[in-house]
Amino acid sequence: MSAFRTALRISRRDAWRAKGRSALIMVMVGLPVLVITGLLTFAATADLTSQERLTSEIGAADVRLRTTPARGRLHQDLQGRCCQSGNGPPSTRPWTAAELAELLGPGARLLPMNDGTVDFRSPIMRGRVDAHELDLRDPLTAGTYHLVEGRFPASDQEIAVTPGMLEEGARLGASLAVTREERPLRVVGVIEHPHRTNSREIIGLPGTLLFDKRDGSGSGWLADTAEPVTWAVVQRLNAVGLLAQSRAVVENPPSPAETREVHETPLNVDTMVLIGLAATMILLEVVLLAGPAFAVGLRRRRRELALIAAQGGSPGHLRMIVLADGVVLGGGAAVIGLVLGVGLASLSAALEAGRLIGGVGPLEIPWGLVVTVALVGAGSGLIAALVPAVQAARQDVVAVLGGRASAVRDRAGLPVLGLILLLAGIVAAVFAVRIAYVWVLAAALLAQLGLVALAPRLVRVAARAAARLSLPFRLAARDASRHRGRTACAVAAVMTAVTAVAAAGMASNSRFAERRDAFQGTLPAGTTTIEAGRLDNAGWAGLRAAVEQRLPGVPLIEGAQAMDARNVTVHLNTRTVHGNGSGSSLDFFGDPPIGDERLLALVQGWRDPVAAAALASGKAVVFHPRLVRDGRLSMGLTPQGGASTAVREITVPAVVARAADPRYAVGVVPAAAIHAAGLKTRPHDLYIDPASRLTSQQAMGLEWDLGAGIADFRVYVREGFQEDNAVMMWLLLAAALVLVLGGTFAATGLAAADMRPDLTTMAAVGAPPGTRRLVVAGQAGFIAGLGVLIGTPAGLLTGTAAIMPVMRFRGLTVEIPWLFLVALVVGLPMLAASLAGAFTRTRTTLTRRTG
Repeated sequence: MSAFRTALRISRRDAWRAKGRSALIMVMVGLPVLVITGLLTFAATADLTSQERLTSEIGAADVRLRTTPARGRLHQDLQGRCCQSGNGPPSTRPWTAAELAELLGPGARLLPMNDGTVDFRSPIMRGRVDAHELDLRDPLTAGTYHLVEGRFPASDQEIAVTPGMLEEGARLGASLAVTREERPLRVVGVIEHPHRTNSREIIGLPGTLLFDKRDGSGSGWLADTAEPVTWAVVQRLNAVGLLAQSRAVVENPPSPAETREVHETPLNVDTMVLIGLAATMILLEVVLLAGPAFAVGLRRRRRELALIAAQGGSPGHLRMIVLADGVVLGGGAAVIGLVLGVGLASLSAALEAGRLIGGVGPLEIPWGLVVTVALVGAGSGLIAALVPAVQAARQDVVAVLGGRASAVRDRAGLPVLGLILLLAGIVAAVFAVRIAYVWVLAAALLAQLGLVALAPRLVRVAARAAARLSLPFRLAARDASRHRGRTACAVAAVMTAVTAVAAAGMASNSRFAERRDAFQGTLPAGTTTIEAGRLDNAGWAGLRAAVEQRLPGVPLIEGAQAMDARNVTVHLNTRTVHGNGSGSSLDFFGDPPIGDERLLALVQGWRDPVAAAALASGKAVVFHPRLVRDGRLSMGLTPQGGASTAVREITVPAVVARAADPRYAVGVVPAAAIHAAGLKTRPHDLYIDPASRLTSQQAMGLEWDLGAGIADFRVYVREGFQEDNAVMMWLLLAAALVLVLGGTFAATGLAAADMRPDLTTMAAVGAPPGTRRLVVAGQAGFIAGLGVLIGTPAGLLTGTAAIMPVMRFRGLTVEIPWLFLVALVVGLPMLAASLAGAFTRTRTTLTRRTG
């Protein structure tokens, strides 16, 4: 222990003396600890429990009741959310306060609390936001919203808005037009939800906003009861179709046997393996990045260590001194990272920085997790110092004291071990693609360890291949090979980072391509749809006339909706015929439209006389061969609202045609085919061709102009496939940039220190500063280029193998992100070399060389 304390004092003194190197190591070790502990603390704080959300949802009440469309028995969870609806009779009239008071027991006091949406028009825009009817002056509502400015509404001519509505044009003291009738209501207060600080909401007194709420989903009450609302009372309320969120039940939940809830285990085997793989990769990357920095300290301290050895210090003492560096720097960095991570997350919660993500709850620090992360961080510093410690114990004391560099020998066992691990990882991956992607990643990590073990031999081979380059780059490659311990560590760090990034980029781009190719819109992108739910013939004729009046000269194309014998609306779900064609599965967004040849021309994108004739004869026109078998199209029926229907599946005659854009054309079904299958149709939609496309604001304005007094009416523009993978690829490229440049510059700094005698000799014989810059740039380019060239193919193969278990049932879609790879393979090494050459110091001091 005395020797270890002495080693710690020596390491502390050296760390303070070499502040730059010490800071570099501490950042590499401490930054992951800071980020992970901060994220864990912030995530635990932002993850609200049902008890933490209770006051914001029911205020000071004992229970919150919500109605459902039916009066039959239902089952709910402890938080008052419906888990399973019954098939009871539909609700035909609103609940009365007397009925609810009888269910809750004598002494109950009820306060209406309704939820829904409302249209509004501000001076800058039109929109639709969440709306609530609630008297915020009542003590039962305490805690649901905080008053920020102004006062709570006191009449049916006043409303309060959240801060998000101020961005939409609402102003305190001014009027805001709400509902399609544009009723002017005065904004008298700005309020904020405790856990939805970014929300856009309007709150008014009961009867102010939600005129369509009678006794369906969205109506409700807060109730103050004489006795706690137990789980037995909740079940009694469920029996008549009411949902109940009870304070007593949430604060003292019954046993799972009473509620019949199935609690899922938070972690399964795959999740635990995935967490372990992520922790191992982070640990490996930190060790590989910090390893060259510890090697810098060893190179600069080798004379000091040689003097200790010359005065009787054993190899064990030298190892202990270098390992003490890992304990001091790694442990110190872990402690600082832990304190800063937890501190910053706590400060962000105290300063309500959670507003950026919509609000957080009370501060919660998961001490078990954050301390584990800190211990792993400290261990990574100790592991990173292992190789330099072994090298310190083996250095030639006489050569070091004489000013000569010690020869570096390859370890014969490492290439063999690396090949074994690499082959084992490849074989394991072949079998893992049949199981799950997490085991593919485990096999890939095994292969990656093999590549890390092979890194010194790969450096040696690459240096020989650089023999025909110009002088500066030959010198850089020779020096990299001479100091393989340092170079291989940096190359392995770059290779590991690039492998992970390339695998993630390959998997992400392929999944995006699979979703893009599988997307199948039923109507062309840009088609404006005017949809009315339940209009009779006279109402539909009036709607069409009103649209024609407001959009003169714009062709209107009519679409129908299918109904069963009980006049219940049914949705048509086209069934893919497996084995009838190849390709990935198709995800259809919307029912196939029902209409005539005008609708067919809109969907198909051009006029096809043959397809039009088939449609007129009662056959469906389909644009995907995989949907047709033996000349018939199969469609499953889904009743709207869960109502029962006797028909579950129908088939209609069909022909296959070609669409101008197959991504937005599934098929068109004639009304005659629907009638022949035993169903009925009624007008439901009006379509406007994309050539006359309306903007979203124009569509909402048209809805306001047309929809006053019409229930279930809306106007919207079909946007088509809207996903974009560019943000993910930029984030991966940024991560690769930080990791590759970090590992490259750490090793390049060490190389510059080792090559100082060579650079001095070059200056002495007249080499210009540009040549010396090229040597340093060549070092950086060699490290980054070799790591990228090895890591990229490994990452592409890993990414492809990882998506195979996910896509094997839907067809494998592999799309290589070429621009991303060009930036990764070409851009990063060139950037690393350019920056290293630009910022290296070319001034040298001529000294006498010995040996």
